[in-house]
Amino acid sequence: MKKLIVIASLLLTGMIQAQDTIPLYNVVPNNKSFSNEEKSQTGADGITRVSLVSVPEMIMFKPRNPNGTAVIICPGGGYGILAITHEGLDVAKALNEWGVTAFVLKYRLPDDKTMMDKSIGPLQDAERAMQIIREHAEQWSINPKKTGVMGFSAGGHLAASLSTRYKEQLIENPEHISFRPDFSVLVYPVISFTDGLTHMGSRDNLIGKNPSANKVKKYSNELNIDKKTPPAFLVHAKDDKAVPVGNTMAYYSGLKAQKIPTEIKIYEKGGHGFGMHNKMEAGNWMDNLKAWMKAQKLLPVTI
Repeated sequence: MKKLIVIASLLLTGMIQAQDTIPLYNVVPNNKSFSNEEKSQTGADGITRVSLVSVPEMIMFKPRNPNGTAVIICPGGGYGILAITHEGLDVAKALNEWGVTAFVLKYRLPDDKTMMDKSIGPLQDAERAMQIIREHAEQWSINPKKTGVMGFSAGGHLAASLSTRYKEQLIENPEHISFRPDFSVLVYPVISFTDGLTHMGSRDNLIGKNPSANKVKKYSNELNIDKKTPPAFLVHAKDDKAVPVGNTMAYYSGLKAQKIPTEIKIYEKGGHGFGMHNKMEAGNWMDNLKAWMKAQKLLPVTI
């Protein structure tokens, strides 16, 4: 009987996703002296929101049977907070069920008090996350050529920035590891910083209230797409009043113009911030994503 209990315990342990928290740096670049004031609060809606992030890290979720594909997940929150549960941890657990190794990126939130240049802090952290994953790809059973990025809302802006500005070396990279994602998943993303499309809170937080025209252009990802921008899967709702659906449409059109593989899931209703589950309409975009990833040979067809 005791032996059966031990076996049952081991089986149960094997069903639980393994998690590791990985600091991104020994010495955080672009950093000012400060005290770590990070806060975490769970609201009545069950969403945990993390604010004042100044010490970046990523949380690795390891599947029981990794298939080689990996994803960096960037939660949203207007570059002011991180909605880390329904746009991060919960998504990582779901991807683990597909055999995908997932990394929830707790990136620095732009703040003049903690950074010398707040506009580059989040992208530095995304670059470093990709660098670490590819450095440890063999150790973690990851295919470095099947490593993508996923972002929600402002996290979508960060994911799209890594997808279009990956050539910018914002951190030390002595081994010349590529920062380019192999694919991207952008969910109700802030894509553009232009006046007609942007989510103004995200823009203000990242590049300030009075940015130059050149800076707006640099941070508008639809204007930076080229032939090497990675394939993308896009999700948005037409009635999104926080981030206009035009953001996703502009990125989709830019990819199509460059003949880059892309798929789009547009809901009539859903608003903003629905995470994996749009309760306003039937159909789960995660099912569409799974099919797309199979078509892109990022998942085995038998899943």
